[in-house]
Order: sequence, then C-alpha cells, then structure tokens
Amino acid sequence: MPLVKLYSTPALLLLVLTCSVWQLSQSLPVKGKEPITDSCVLHAQTLLRSITEVLRNSTDAQRNLFSGIDCMAQNMVLNMETNTPSVCSPEVSDSCMTDMKKDLNHYYKFLAAHSDSLLGQTVLPSLRELMENCFQLPLPGDIKEAAADRASTYDERLNLCKVLKGFQVRTITINRVIGYMKSDEHTK
Repeated sequence: MPLVKLYSTPALLLLVLTCSVWQLSQSLPVKGKEPITDSCVLHAQTLLRSITEVLRNSTDAQRNLFSGIDCMAQNMVLNMETNTPSVCSPEVSDSCMTDMKKDLNHYYKFLAAHSDSLLGQTVLPSLRELMENCFQLPLPGDIKEAAADRASTYDERLNLCKVLKGFQVRTITINRVIGYMKSDEHTK
C-alpha cells in the first residue's frame, strides 16, 4: 500500500500542473504603456502598507475609527465596475491598465469623501502618489474631502471598513501587477 501512495502523489501533482484549468489560473500581466519605475513599486507598497495599518487598528486614532467593529471579521466590498484580477493577464494588457486606473479613481473618490482625517493623513497621500506618479492620473477635481469634525455613524464606519478591506485586496493585485511589470519577466 505505501508503494501505491508514492506513485500516486507524483502522478496527481503532474496531472494538476498540466491541467488547462491550472494554467488559466496562473495568468500574469503584460507590460502596459506607462513605464514602471522603482518608485512606482515603492508607491504601491506604501499604499498597501497604509491600508493594512489602518485596518489593524494599531493606534488610538485607528481604534476610534473602527470602535465597536471587528473590522478583520467583516466581509469586503470590492469595486464591481472593474475586473482587474481577471483582465491582468498576458492577453489583455490595455484592459489591465485601464481597470487598475478605474479602481484607483473609484477608491480615491470613496475615501476622499469620507469624513475621517486619519485617512487623509495615511491612505490618501499614498494613493495620490501612486495615481499621479505612476499612472499619470489627475486627481478628481469635484471631490471635496469631508470635514473631520463631523462624526461618522456606525454604518458609515462599518462600510468604510468593508471598502478598505476590498481596497486592500485590490491593492495586493495592483502590487503584483506592478512588481511583475517592473521585473520584465513577461518579455522573456
């Protein structure tokens, strides 16, 4: 019986690795028209780190933002107007860049309209740097950052938590795309 297990495990592994479904799930992005620089990689990493820090509630200000909410136990809310993870594959690089830009604009508008000053000091500056320096995106002009003196309701803070979690996941995808494009692996 142990001899059968030794032979069946490599055979199953070989089957999984050669299966066309497996290969489809490994799609990687192709380089877009914008040059990806080391600073773009750093801007994307900084944005991800900023979002993660806010979600972790590591400071008093962050604990107040999500007071009474176990943010890490909440579901995430993703921007459903884009398909960034699925279009960032070798076949469709223009769609990948377009969807990443749409995602960045979507989340910027949402976060800039939120009343919390903590986001204005952490996540929004990181997001601005990435948008302006790496994607040549002008910041939406019709957005007014809300006054920090207005208290957020529980439902607003809960929604913010869920959207930030979705943005964190989307930012992980954007970081992977930028890192891959910078590495020039796709040109080999």
